[in-house]
Amino acid sequence: MAAADEPDWVEQRADLEQALRASKNDPRRDTIAGFDDDGLPRAFGRLSMNAGSSVVHGAGGVDPGWRRRGIGRAVFSWQAWRAIERLQETGRTDGVFRNYVEERNPSHLALLTASGSTIVRYFTEMTRPLSQPIPDLPFPAELHLLSFADGADRNLVELVRLAHNDAFQDHWGSEPRDQESWQFTVTHPEFRDDWSLALLDPATGEVVAYHLASYDPDSKELLGHSEGYTDLLGVRKTWRGRGLAPALLAEAMRRYRAAGMDNAGLGVDTENPSGALGLYERMGYGPTQRSIVFDLPLSVTADKPA
Repeated sequence: MAAADEPDWVEQRADLEQALRASKNDPRRDTIAGFDDDGLPRAFGRLSMNAGSSVVHGAGGVDPGWRRRGIGRAVFSWQAWRAIERLQETGRTDGVFRNYVEERNPSHLALLTASGSTIVRYFTEMTRPLSQPIPDLPFPAELHLLSFADGADRNLVELVRLAHNDAFQDHWGSEPRDQESWQFTVTHPEFRDDWSLALLDPATGEVVAYHLASYDPDSKELLGHSEGYTDLLGVRKTWRGRGLAPALLAEAMRRYRAAGMDNAGLGVDTENPSGALGLYERMGYGPTQRSIVFDLPLSVTADKPA
């Protein structure tokens, strides 16, 4: 599927293993697969839901050689039915089934449009050549800059998780990260501890801003350039407006470049109320492609989708 659809990022085995063993989802009930007569998988679907949430997230696909046979519709129908079950199991009366699709994937777009799902958000992938000058942006003297490579003990990992949950509580679609999912984030095979940074306020012992980064060794093949990627960038609300985010980005760029990367990349919610899109544009990032978020409203009283 990845060879045909050419996404900017492809799941690794570790991502699949995490999806199948996450304690908040039961892979025996939340995963479906379709096999041909020779036992080869030709389609799959899975879903996940965070504790206390009314949003069920979907993922799936169909082998390119088996498309246009109604298999994708059947997988989506099962997912929507199972999503209703998940909502019912938590005592909710309604919720949404949410899916992300790259704008340049016409078959996936057509499926979601035909399903009755509606577009609720756009996310933009951006990149910046590191051959361009990197601004010299200082950090406030009262803050300590740490990298995960220098001090990535469990305490720092937890402090950054708490900072993230605080910084993203006003971001659309964001839900608090629990310790299980956060641990996977910071131990992922693509995670780069030397590019991942935290600003610590010694007066309070809190992390006030942070930058988590990764490197996909296939980025050169997928994108045409090697890329250090910003997975998460956040600043606590009480510390915003002091230039912490651009300073962290600039420091990360210097580290990317020192490691031989061609570009710096990231993704952004185009309607982020913090003005992140404008910040990235001022830092020299330019758009490459968009992802679209579709929501399908669900009611637990609904019959199984046809």
